[in-house]
Amino acid sequence: MKKLTIVGFGPGEKSGMTFAAYNAMQECEILAGYSKYIELVRPLFPGKDIFQTGMLKEAERCRRALELADSGRSVCLICSGDSGIYGMAGLVYELSGAFPEVEIAVLPGVTAASSGAALLGAPLTHDFAVISLSDLLTPWEKIEKRLRLAAEAGLSIVLYNPASHRRADYLHRACEILLEILPGETVCGMARNIGRAGEESFVTTLSVLRDAQADMFCTVFIGNASTRNIGGRMVTPRGYRDV
Repeated sequence: MKKLTIVGFGPGEKSGMTFAAYNAMQECEILAGYSKYIELVRPLFPGKDIFQTGMLKEAERCRRALELADSGRSVCLICSGDSGIYGMAGLVYELSGAFPEVEIAVLPGVTAASSGAALLGAPLTHDFAVISLSDLLTPWEKIEKRLRLAAEAGLSIVLYNPASHRRADYLHRACEILLEILPGETVCGMARNIGRAGEESFVTTLSVLRDAQADMFCTVFIGNASTRNIGGRMVTPRGYRDV
């Protein structure tokens, strides 16, 4: 069978993987993925053949995974978090026309919005939006519009890719935009290295978050008007107590 399985492996440790994700990686012949993600899971699967590429080589990585599957090898293309949320599942399908005999399967994983929310408390109990601050593939003008509209709609907001060496001030810029709409005391939180060594998190306010340091290992949570800091936990009530 010519099959490529796209696996979301969650935060990185075995305990954060679904049984289906772990079993697929255990049973495949080849693990393919971004080099940093390969480093996370490789110790769990010694002896596997590996195909890895660096950042900005996503198309090459997905095409080669399809080629390997087309040759009859059993391949898992791995993604951190969920493979369909800022992952490679969409790109694989885009490229799959050249490999009509390859069966594609997508296995979900725990995305940072879920795992980070659990670390902070319960900030996503009501409607929320997930927005990446990376402008590598999306113009900043569009990101800014999405931030404004999500805030105006009263949604809790999860920010992926809040900062990098090249984008050191992007979280600050995003907070400045949100502060035009939301009060400074809006409850917010940040989680870093979720489910990995060095895991940390804190609950704060939007005015303080504006000047916080962040990097690509961080996930940021902006509360809505109902979000509260309850005993150091970020909690967004849905209204069950009022029913």
